[in-house]
This record gives sequence, structure tokens and C-alpha cells, in this order.
Amino acid sequence: MEVAPGEHLPHDRPDGDASWLAYGDVLTEQGDVRGELIRMEWRHARSRPADREALRRDVDALVAEHRHRWDAELPDGVTAVTRRYGFATKVAVDWSDDAPALIERALRERFVTALCIAPAAQDDEDYEDWEGELDEDGEPAPPPLVAAGALAGLDLSRLVELDLSYLRIGGPGAEALAASLATGRIRTLDLRYCAMDDAGLAALAASPALGGLRRLHLQRNALTARGMCSLHRFERLVELDLRYNEIGEEGVDALLAAPFIGSVERLLLYRADVSDAGAKKLALDSRIPATLRSYWRSV
Repeated sequence: MEVAPGEHLPHDRPDGDASWLAYGDVLTEQGDVRGELIRMEWRHARSRPADREALRRDVDALVAEHRHRWDAELPDGVTAVTRRYGFATKVAVDWSDDAPALIERALRERFVTALCIAPAAQDDEDYEDWEGELDEDGEPAPPPLVAAGALAGLDLSRLVELDLSYLRIGGPGAEALAASLATGRIRTLDLRYCAMDDAGLAALAASPALGGLRRLHLQRNALTARGMCSLHRFERLVELDLRYNEIGEEGVDALLAAPFIGSVERLLLYRADVSDAGAKKLALDSRIPATLRSYWRSV
């Protein structure tokens, strides 16, 4: 997509009102109604409480009138998940052979900095419930892993948020993903139900693009106590989900030694994940915030 004059301004200061207002003037000159939307949102945020409801109705009406046209700007197969001033900021793509090309096109959009790569339509439930072939025990076999090479070829350097939940990338896929994140500034990474092992987590932890990671979701993977040491690379974590992994007491020891443990705000685990002994350590160790200790004393 061609970059308009002045379009760099919101990228330079994405949360700065002056940047967006200046860009709104550019859009208005080009006849793009999103220039007016920026002005309306700005007025709404600063209006008196008595005026906000009417202004919100005007904003919503403008968005409803033009949303279909804005959605049509995205490539077929790419869905806008969230928008700012009418521009897609987070998009979703279903995984398929065509997904890498679609993702490349989607990330050319002006303000897309968050991406969800979803499993193929038939795999949109937990992979445990996948109704495919049966394994040697007669149980439903999980879907096959995503081809690691396809992940390695993606350029994800502009993203701040990446959601691969329920996409079975496995350990090799996680290592390939780390290669595609050689540069960047990811702050939120969702890898729930990805069939990832300790080696895959170690590869991701070594990626320079994840040094500023704040939120990491690893629910139900194949992680063990050994993998918990890799988490030490993520020094700025404030939210960590490790539910349904075999962490054990040894894994708790590794977590308690992590540099983020004193400032983490959410640490999602179950007693069964860490054992009774591990739960006791979480309840008593003064290195973790008092609110988290209080929770573990109550379970």
C-alpha cells in the first residue's frame, strides 16, 4: 500500500494525539473520512460527561457506515480483529498453504502491529478434540504439526503482538519462529496449545526480538522443569501462563529464581502443575508479590 505524505507521524508516536491529529488533516485533504473519525474520537475523549453519549453515537454511526469499505481494503482471507480510527491494527489469518503470502500482504497494511495465525477451520477447537485419524490406542490423534519451514520464512519484525494459540507448531516450529523473530519488538506472545517442548522454548528465549516481552501464554504445551530456566531470558514479564504443563517442584525453584518473579502481576498455574511441595514454596517465598503468595496460601 502506498504511503501517504505525513503517514509516518503516528508510527513515530503511535500514542501521541498530535501525531494522529496531524495525520487526520492529511487524510481529510485526501478525502478519507477517517480524518474526520480521528477528530471525532479526539473530541469524544475530551468532552463533558453530558455530551459523551451523543458523540459516541456519532462515532459509532460513522464507523458502521464505512466499516465494510475499510474491511474490503484487506486482502481476501485476512480479517480485522481490532481497529484504531478505522485502520486495522490487529489482523487474523487462518493457516493454510497460502497463509505465508497472505501474512506478508497483511503486514504491509498501514498500522498492523498485531497478528493472529489461527488453525485451519477444521482445527479451531482444542487439538485434543480433533476428529481426525485415530492413534495406535484408538484415540483421536492430534492434527499434524505446521511445517516449520513456512514459519521460518515469515517477516514478523514489525509486530508487537503475536497470537499462535492452538496452532500446532511443535518444537521445530518454535525454533523456526525464533528465526523469523530475529529482529522486532514483540510484547505479547500467545502460544497456548502449540505442542511446544523445552527446546522450542529455549530457542524463542534466545531471540533478541523477545527481550522486551511482557506477556507470555504457554498453557498446555510439553514444557517441564527444564524449560523454566529458559524463562529467565524474559526479564520484563508481567504476565505468565504455564497452566497444564508438568512444572513440578524443581520447575518452581527455577521460576522463583527468575529475574521477573518480583514484579510479575499474573502467574497462572494449578497445584497439579507444580505439586503440593511446589505450591507450598509459592505460598511462602518472599520473592514473589504478596498478592500471589496470598493466592497460593488459599488453594
